Amino acid sequence: MRRKYLIQLVVIILSYSSVNAQNITSKCDVNGDGKIDYADAAAVFAAMNKDVANANETICVTGPLNVFMFGAKGDGVTDDTEAIQRGIDFLAARGGGKLFFPYTQKGYLLASPAREYASNGRVVRAQLVIPPGNSNIYLEGEMPCKLLYSYQVRLPESVKDNYTPTTFGMPITNTCLHSTWDAPEVTDPAERPWAVIASPEGDECAGRFSHSLFSMRNLEIRVHLDKDKMYPTTSGAFLKNVSRINIHDCQFCLDDNVGDTNMGKYLLENPCHTVGLHTSGDQNDNQVLNNVAVQGFRYGFVLGEHVVADYLYVHNCEEGIVFHDATHLSVINHIVAQHNRVILSTSRSRLFGNKPARVNLIVNSLNFEGGQTVPLPPMVSKLVYGIYDPDNRLHGSIVWHEPWGAGVFPVVGANYFKVKKFNSAD
Repeated sequence: MRRKYLIQLVVIILSYSSVNAQNITSKCDVNGDGKIDYADAAAVFAAMNKDVANANETICVTGPLNVFMFGAKGDGVTDDTEAIQRGIDFLAARGGGKLFFPYTQKGYLLASPAREYASNGRVVRAQLVIPPGNSNIYLEGEMPCKLLYSYQVRLPESVKDNYTPTTFGMPITNTCLHSTWDAPEVTDPAERPWAVIASPEGDECAGRFSHSLFSMRNLEIRVHLDKDKMYPTTSGAFLKNVSRINIHDCQFCLDDNVGDTNMGKYLLENPCHTVGLHTSGDQNDNQVLNNVAVQGFRYGFVLGEHVVADYLYVHNCEEGIVFHDATHLSVINHIVAQHNRVILSTSRSRLFGNKPARVNLIVNSLNFEGGQTVPLPPMVSKLVYGIYDPDNRLHGSIVWHEPWGAGVFPVVGANYFKVKKFNSAD
């Protein structure tokens, strides 16, 4: 009997939620064309500015919005690019707010080509565009990301402890936005990359900011891995032109494993300058990263000043964490790095248009696996340098620990950077 009443209660709650969502959607669809978009947001503000009586009762002006309200399906088949963009544009016009992404087993497909230019006529090169302006935009998934996919191509003879040979095909265990679009190849390191999400160039400060604050939580962004090339041409999030960012419990990675044992394929050196997450450019404000992972890009993180990070996870990158400048001190509490050619480096020339300068940095702890003693591909992920700072721009300190492996941490340059091996007896 109790079970019967419980089932009835669940049905009532779901029915109420469905009706409530329809009512909210109806309120937000001001012009009645069956979708919520930028035009509806403009009508919202027009009504508010004219002090229309009871505007809150007839149009959507408050509260977090669900991405399904804008037409997203999350079925892994429908291209949700336009629907998600409508949600972002609506929030920007409203002045800010949260766009919520419920978890779906197939994820949200992004199949549309990136736009090269944004509404301000400036270059953006992104599938999803954060509009210029001072709005406070926040994208949130349903639950924190489960981090780390296979970072070795395990061969049959190497499999032990219930591991299996590495094969293509990754499950979706996170609230995932996955791109199937292959960007044009960008082989000039100073050129702007194509990305899944970005804000366009602006005019504020040296970072040429166009947007003031952008936040992400509990979302995974996957870029397409071309199985013929075996390297990605698209970057994850290029946030150079946002002056303040907050990223929590997120992952930026490939849409498949770094190789397949049976097919004899594995990640190769990338001629394209792709990046998992690029934070704000020079003269930014606060940059807060917490429990963020990158995997499979030429550059994992590209960072600058005012960065405060707690638990960065980087694997299978040619350069894991790259700093272009940090006049104001940046601090990273803990890094876990597995199979990267270079773990920490400073940029050479004007990487992504950033001016190279002095880097003031404290890394409280680094735990890494170099992969030199493990004869498993991809070879692009074998450690060559723990730190690569040929211009001696790093100033500060790092404490490193390798639980097993070669027991070495090769350093180039870094004459003004204190590099210390962790010793439990200290």
